[in-house]
Amino acid sequence: MTQRKGMPPLVAHLKQTGVLRSAPVLAAFEEIDRADFVPENLKPLAYEDTALPIGGGQTISQPYTVAFMLEQLQVRGGDTVLEVGYGSGWQTALLSHLVGPSGRVYAFEVLPTLCRLGENNLEKYPHLARRVQFLCRSGEKGYPEKAPFDRIIAAAEVAEAPPAWREQLRPSGRMMYPKNSALILEEKRRDGSIKAAAFPGFAFVPFVKNAGDK
Repeated sequence: MTQRKGMPPLVAHLKQTGVLRSAPVLAAFEEIDRADFVPENLKPLAYEDTALPIGGGQTISQPYTVAFMLEQLQVRGGDTVLEVGYGSGWQTALLSHLVGPSGRVYAFEVLPTLCRLGENNLEKYPHLARRVQFLCRSGEKGYPEKAPFDRIIAAAEVAEAPPAWREQLRPSGRMMYPKNSALILEEKRRDGSIKAAAFPGFAFVPFVKNAGDK
């Protein structure tokens, strides 16, 4: 792991903007160094509040955006989480921290060039890597073998959320994904109905269904 020279100022900035609020998400940001998930040539920019390229036309998301999504998702200790599009593995590490030792993260990445990248990066945090199962394939159909999920999060913009995600969300669960330059938060009520809210003003790379689509 790197020496975290720039994480405290970045965390302070996110707190000052009001996006980083809860103790669990704050603790995750304080422990996990974003520089450990950024390409070597971009490490001087690791603590900037901006998205950065990681290869394959993909990015490591802007810290503000990641903090916003995790605060809205309200991941709890012991949760089972489906993550679609793990890329660099930074958000995966944060999710692993949030679910704690009794939780589990099932992380999907469709692009072979990024699959090993995310796994290698998370291996810098062995206690977090143990809570994650990486799957190098499309997450469009979710992971029915491990459903239902307490939380579902996607890091690429979709035209519509795949039906499988909603079907595999546990009652009282939360799901967040980008659509039409907005972040959509869905909560599944106990009767199976969906309550949705949209937060505009967020940009994401498009969802890739198959590696050949790139």
